[in-house]
Amino acid sequence: MKSILLPSNYYLNDTVFDSFFPDKLRKISKIHWTPLAISKKAALFLAPTPGSKILDIGSGVGKFCITAAHFFPDSEFHGVEQREDLHNVALQAQQRSGVNNVQFINCNFTQLNLDIYDSIYFYNSFAENLINVARIDESVDYSPGLYTYYSNYLFRALDNKPVGTRLVTYHGYDHEIPTGYKIVDQDERKPLKMWIRK
Repeated sequence: MKSILLPSNYYLNDTVFDSFFPDKLRKISKIHWTPLAISKKAALFLAPTPGSKILDIGSGVGKFCITAAHFFPDSEFHGVEQREDLHNVALQAQQRSGVNNVQFINCNFTQLNLDIYDSIYFYNSFAENLINVARIDESVDYSPGLYTYYSNYLFRALDNKPVGTRLVTYHGYDHEIPTGYKIVDQDERKPLKMWIRK
């Protein structure tokens, strides 16, 4: 891939960051990809110490992971995305950014061992199963049953995590989170919540 000189505001300006994505993905950025300011704030909470290992469920084009990895180079960020085309775009974005503490995985998140992660970032990627507008594409199956299956799977996985596990939800639903998790910070102006397993 040809080397690209990134502008100085690459990690400060969503318009600049998104400009490197294909047009059809850039147009849905405000709906589906985490804004840079949210990414930085979430990563600050999710990576409290060097060596932290964070998973982004439904990582799309990799915007959260790449931004978080840039600002927190001593932690490791993994993104799991079931759409192969988005996974490939994320790999290209990672190469362009030059960050090396990111790994993108192309599979359904239920195929991963969530036990190996210290923290989890979740920008309600299951909601597409409940609505028939503003979907990314039609390349995957959608149904209310899948929403229930994925939500229950994540609920059980979170419930099995140890005390101290950190979780950030963006546009999430509180009833999807086990009662053992307590909100320790949130942005009242935006649907951003930070949780710790007590």
